[in-house]
Amino acid sequence: MADNIIAMLGSSRLNLSSLPTVFLVSGPAWSTQALVSLLFALMPAVAVAQAPTPAAQYQNRRLIMVEDQIKARGVKNPDVLAVMRNVPRECFVPESVRPQAYDDHPLPIGFGQTISQPFIVALMTEALGPKKNDRVLEIGTGSGYQAAILSRLAGELYSIEIVPELARSAAETLRSLGFRNVTVREGDGYRGWPDKAPFDRIILTAAPPEIPQVLLDELRPGGRLVAPVGVGVQKIVVVQKSADGKTTSRSLLPVRFVPMKKETE
Repeated sequence: MADNIIAMLGSSRLNLSSLPTVFLVSGPAWSTQALVSLLFALMPAVAVAQAPTPAAQYQNRRLIMVEDQIKARGVKNPDVLAVMRNVPRECFVPESVRPQAYDDHPLPIGFGQTISQPFIVALMTEALGPKKNDRVLEIGTGSGYQAAILSRLAGELYSIEIVPELARSAAETLRSLGFRNVTVREGDGYRGWPDKAPFDRIILTAAPPEIPQVLLDELRPGGRLVAPVGVGVQKIVVVQKSADGKTTSRSLLPVRFVPMKKETE
């Protein structure tokens, strides 16, 4: 009966003669006015049933984000685009700014830190080029969003966060969402992670004045490092380490990241 009612509600004119025979039962006859009242009483329930859920709304916004903010600006790697379509960015921002999760700008995550705008995350991920068997080091876990993106593209991900509260909350968010190949620890990124070195890929999500030598030393020959570098307005720099240990670098575009901190700061 419900299917018949929904079909009739979609028509521009309501033909009461087409009502299902289930209404024609013994007893007092249903008046035309009563039937129309019943149909209109059901309409709000039909509308509610068709409304998209919050999860579906966020999913739709992710698809739009990838098309309008990322692909439109030249990011082409299909694996990066697929991951950006699927990782729920809204889960990595404070509830107070969750409605802006897919907007084209950075968002505050507390403690003077931010989550980068989606395009920058995608651009740096594409420039890093992680592969399925790679061991990746991330300096600056933040909310955990960049780590979540990288975890779907690499074999192992190790992430260092200097702010204790962010390190704990990011680790919990990643765990609860099922990102099992990510290890987060509180620490100073300037010291690297020697116990897990060398790394095939290293990414920095905070800007040092210049790339720390310890991180270049922990980069495997043939590996790649991507980082915002400089003071004030920085540049995203891509460093390639050759098989003989020599490094070359190129710049992508100017950006503005929060400064990379040391434990003494």
